[in-house]
Amino acid sequence: MEKFKQKLAAKIDAHRPRTTKLLKEFGNVKVDEITIRQVIGGMRGVKSLVTDISYLDPYEGIRYRGYTLPEVFEKLPKPAGKDYPYVEAMFYLLLTGDIPTENDVQEIVEEFKKRRQIPQYVIDVLRAMPRDSHPMAMFSTAILTMQRESKFAKFYASDEWDKMRAWEYMLEDALDLLAKLPGVAAYIYRMKYKADTHIPPRDDLDLGGNFAHQMGIPEPFDDVARMYFIIHADHESGNVSAHTGHLVASALSDAYYAISAALNGLAGPLHGLANQEVLKWIQGMMKKFGHKLPDDKEIEQYVWDTLNSGKVIPGYGHAVLRKTDPRYMVQREFALKHLKEDLLFKYVDKLYQIVPPILESLGKVKNPWPNVDAHSGTILWHYGVREYQFYTVLFGVGRSFGILSNITWDRALGYPIERPKSLTTDMLEEIAGIKK
Repeated sequence: MEKFKQKLAAKIDAHRPRTTKLLKEFGNVKVDEITIRQVIGGMRGVKSLVTDISYLDPYEGIRYRGYTLPEVFEKLPKPAGKDYPYVEAMFYLLLTGDIPTENDVQEIVEEFKKRRQIPQYVIDVLRAMPRDSHPMAMFSTAILTMQRESKFAKFYASDEWDKMRAWEYMLEDALDLLAKLPGVAAYIYRMKYKADTHIPPRDDLDLGGNFAHQMGIPEPFDDVARMYFIIHADHESGNVSAHTGHLVASALSDAYYAISAALNGLAGPLHGLANQEVLKWIQGMMKKFGHKLPDDKEIEQYVWDTLNSGKVIPGYGHAVLRKTDPRYMVQREFALKHLKEDLLFKYVDKLYQIVPPILESLGKVKNPWPNVDAHSGTILWHYGVREYQFYTVLFGVGRSFGILSNITWDRALGYPIERPKSLTTDMLEEIAGIKK
């Protein structure tokens, strides 16, 4: 692990002067102007966060360290005989900005294996919770329970605290957490939904393969796990979960506090539950048509009926993207190979052909194309993960890789506590010229 840490340390040393120069010499340069709509409307579009981990390009989709998703899936090393890259390779890329070699990846793979043991007290806490607790509440609680393990918190409380070395201990927490999260998620799943029967990890498997093994789902679900965790890893810093993680960590709270809080934000219906809404809508359509594949005109009418009732088509549209979400296309390619005869996928495939022209005809939809959520639930359902509530846990495992990469760099660059200024409604009315 020393080779990886030395490389990251060199990257950090090279980056710090850039941030210092911007603050010292160009701190008063204006970046953007905001409107009352943005102030009241959740700060949407306000340019006020910094991340080099990912960027959402309106026409290329999410970029990880400058690489598009197709490039990520092409360039990152893959386990032997598998179609999708190591999740560990993606983590290496997010932190360093470099495409890892096979040796680089194996260093992370082995490090995660050493750190993946879940403390017994975490299991005890999970088992003490009511079995009808939401799996996201269980997941968040398990992470918060492990806060006592935080190396960052111990370093801060020690006489050795050094702001310039804080990233090293945030990285330690990140490695400890990421190694355990898939196992914690699988434990919750087996406890709640599979008669409390549990499967121990295997030493010969990477993170994605081991997660599928502990879930009890055969191949190619290991590739589903790799694909799913990679495409959900990061989406800039402004979404609720990523922003929450950054905000909490900016107070020098450790990774356990930050990730638990981030997951609580992800659990909100407006953030992490979209794939459930898509699946419910499609399954409602399937029920209407007697679980048979209707013709195009019948699907068109169903879509229009949904729109005319004042509802949106779930899984279509995006606030930033102006093309089909590349995360959707990654899943579509998998489905065309493995799910071609699945009835649910046939509905998804039909909708992909039918919905965009209908939305375009409305003349007011900026992006009529499907997003990531239009597909992900279909693949999980096909492989037997049919418990809607658990879908956000899977999302949370993936998103944690991006958040932890970001907050490690936040500490490396010494970003301050986040503290925006508030205005009263009276002040806004004065700015708008409504009253003096």
